[in-house]
Amino acid sequence: MQTRTRLNRSKKFFSQIILALVVAAKTVDAASTEDAYAVVQKAWEHWRGLSSYSEVSMTIHRPDWERTMSMQVWTEGQSRSLVRVSAPKKDAGNGTLLIDQSMWTYSPKINRIIKIPSSMMNQSWMGSDFTNNDISKSDSILDQYDHELLEQYEAEGKPVSVVESIPHEDAPVVWGKEILHVRADHIIILHEFYDQDGILVKALRTLEVAQMGGRTIASRQRMQKVDSEGEWTEIAVSKAKYDVDLDAKLFTRANLRNPRQ
Repeated sequence: MQTRTRLNRSKKFFSQIILALVVAAKTVDAASTEDAYAVVQKAWEHWRGLSSYSEVSMTIHRPDWERTMSMQVWTEGQSRSLVRVSAPKKDAGNGTLLIDQSMWTYSPKINRIIKIPSSMMNQSWMGSDFTNNDISKSDSILDQYDHELLEQYEAEGKPVSVVESIPHEDAPVVWGKEILHVRADHIIILHEFYDQDGILVKALRTLEVAQMGGRTIASRQRMQKVDSEGEWTEIAVSKAKYDVDLDAKLFTRANLRNPRQ
């Protein structure tokens, strides 16, 4: 009788230990998920601020040719952006307006504003290695993905967090997953894009960082497809201001056609 009682007590004791370990594991997983989301959220907030204005150049490189465009970029919050080409002269005036998940483009040559349909979101943006979807997704990675902290390491004396972001089943995105390497100062030094089979398709790498607008930012980045060694697109920031006052009419189709700022 005493032996059976001891066995029952032992079983109960081990059951309590196992339950405690399971609870602890779930708590760690929950904390890891929460921390991973915070890493991505802070990176996005650091990149855009409450509002911003920047001057950038975009260089599209191909094995037999290369072209560079100068642009002005305005952002407000995580869901509004306006990009306007300022040079070269033949491209000046071309613009892209983003509001939430909707995108419109304007070409002064045809004097028309065109709404980009969902069927064209995977097409190249302005002939670059960025797609319309890359440009328009704004903060979708925050509210349409689940995030998990995979590992942490150190690069150039700074801690880096590696976050795996997997879209919800019903999320209107094309990628099977995205992996971000985010430095402790909230700069994304590497952003990888994987297809539905888990195969790496392309990556956005930060090549240079600089102090602009009172913060350290990625000042030069390169987007490149895995299977296109001699093809890439670089974005270089020459000027940036953050938390600036912007006209309420800036992010409108009327302003896209007839610039007031």
